[in-house]
Amino acid sequence: MSWATRILALIRKELQILLADPQSRKLVVIPVLLQVVLFPLAATLEVRNNTLAVLDEDGGQAAAELTQRFARARAFTSVIHLAGAGQIAAVIDSQKAIAVVRFGPDFSRKAAQGVAAPMQLILDGRRSNSSQIAAGYIQDITTTYFNERAGNQGRPPASELVVRHRYNPNLEYRWFILPSLVAIILTVSALILTALSMAREREHGTLEQLLVSPLTPEMIMLGKASAVLLVGIFQASVIITAAVLVYGVPLSGSLALIYASAVFYFAALAGVGFFISALCSTQQQAFLGSFAFIMPAILLSGYASPVENMPVWLQQATWINPIRHFMVITKSIFLKDVPVAFVLESAIPLAVIAAFTLSAAVLIFRRRFG
Repeated sequence: MSWATRILALIRKELQILLADPQSRKLVVIPVLLQVVLFPLAATLEVRNNTLAVLDEDGGQAAAELTQRFARARAFTSVIHLAGAGQIAAVIDSQKAIAVVRFGPDFSRKAAQGVAAPMQLILDGRRSNSSQIAAGYIQDITTTYFNERAGNQGRPPASELVVRHRYNPNLEYRWFILPSLVAIILTVSALILTALSMAREREHGTLEQLLVSPLTPEMIMLGKASAVLLVGIFQASVIITAAVLVYGVPLSGSLALIYASAVFYFAALAGVGFFISALCSTQQQAFLGSFAFIMPAILLSGYASPVENMPVWLQQATWINPIRHFMVITKSIFLKDVPVAFVLESAIPLAVIAAFTLSAAVLIFRRRFG
């Protein structure tokens, strides 16, 4: 019997065990569907349904018109009018408003004269990301208003700012979220399935049967990883289909490149999963070990905060994080149509991670059970 035939038999056995159990079937399908539905709605980078506070010490036309424009913006569902400067701290401290706009006493007069009419913007620093996005909305509305006002009065605007966002012209947050979710959702399912696989064999007493079979430890891991790869490809297809057909995210690049790079990604995840499983004795330990890896890995992937914003030493540490590399690949292929050479720059680190973690898992496995 050739080694390929033995590995195929193990893959068939793994898939039969996974699909025969109703709970396992649910684990493969239901969490992916729920995350595809809920994540784009919950993990949004848009600012909506917030409250803006306005302190109008001017009472003039320009301040009133700008306040009306702020109220019509979809980022703010309501506007609180403050009576005095003493209320600013209270409205921010109580989180009743995400930002406060303060018009000075001579705001409208300066605007009518065509000179600079500064206004103060106070943001809630505890919600730094949302408040910065809200500040961008306020700045855009204000700039548009003054440009229109200068044009209507026959004077050219003092400045004209034309902003163009490459790859995502309308700043659709789903275009950013869903390509990233391909990496995150697959990480959770693939890593847990891989980590629990060896621990399950150990708990059920079937590990000894595999060890006395013609399969070597390397073949056992290859067979189990291949089974997880097939499940992961199915899950990836569900996510990509939903992203393109349901949420309208454009797939600018090659779908084949995504699947090809997914093989490297699953190899890296399998290596991490087997490494965790080799160190654990029970499925519960393997499950907890997987989540101990998943949460920091997601935080360091660039999903919530750009890697470039992290300290230099932490940026270097993220190179051992497979989620970071695959997330770069998926977002680039979806939105930029990058060439194969660009994909290889992130696929090679995935291959290195896979080689190191799989080798370490085999060494630990042989030491403990060889």
